[in-house]
Amino acid sequence: MAIERKFIEDALARYRISQYLKENLERVGFSGVTIQRTPMVTRITVEVANPGRLIGKKGRSIKRLTDTIASEFGVNDPQIAVVPVENIDLEPRLVGQSIVRNIESDKPLRATIHRTLKRIIDAGALGAEIVVGGKIAAKGAKARSMRVSWGYLPKAGEVTRLVRKAQVTARPKYGAINVRVSITPPNVVFPDKVAKQAIPVPGVIKFADEKSESRVKAEAAAAVAKPAEEKKE
Repeated sequence: MAIERKFIEDALARYRISQYLKENLERVGFSGVTIQRTPMVTRITVEVANPGRLIGKKGRSIKRLTDTIASEFGVNDPQIAVVPVENIDLEPRLVGQSIVRNIESDKPLRATIHRTLKRIIDAGALGAEIVVGGKIAAKGAKARSMRVSWGYLPKAGEVTRLVRKAQVTARPKYGAINVRVSITPPNVVFPDKVAKQAIPVPGVIKFADEKSESRVKAEAAAAVAKPAEEKKE
């Protein structure tokens, strides 16, 4: 029974440390953490977008963080390694935080998520999905959701472990908005996918950086009206 309790305590300690780092390292672009315990030390590998800011001048910030983890979580001799994020557009948490900043700055939501999805595609992802839910219209409006997706994104089975996911919350003046980002990273091999096939990108996403949201709506309305006019003729 003592062994089982030890495994549970270790898992809880990892979870608490992960949550602490997630909440306190947002300013340096926290992406993820890996914790490995050995008989001698506890190795903590932190992935961030801005390693220099986390390390601090002469290593003061990272030393302060090490001392905090040792004292608050009872970790003996923690060793923290800081790893830079290779590609920000393939890290769901960083992508979600970018969307949150745009929402809180009152930028058009639909255009924001279309541009973001295009950046993920351009970064080489095999698939991606962005789901935004909450009071996304205006103050006093009913809560609703908006979803954009592209490519291959498994929803069930063991292969879902290969998909990177993150969830963050925006807090504009009119209410909280939940942002969920899922990304299938490049070079991932799925058992049901023998050969890589090109997946067409919808025009609304392909030209997201070139067209304004109003122009996209106008083109969509024209596309709907055209078949109706042809029928009349």
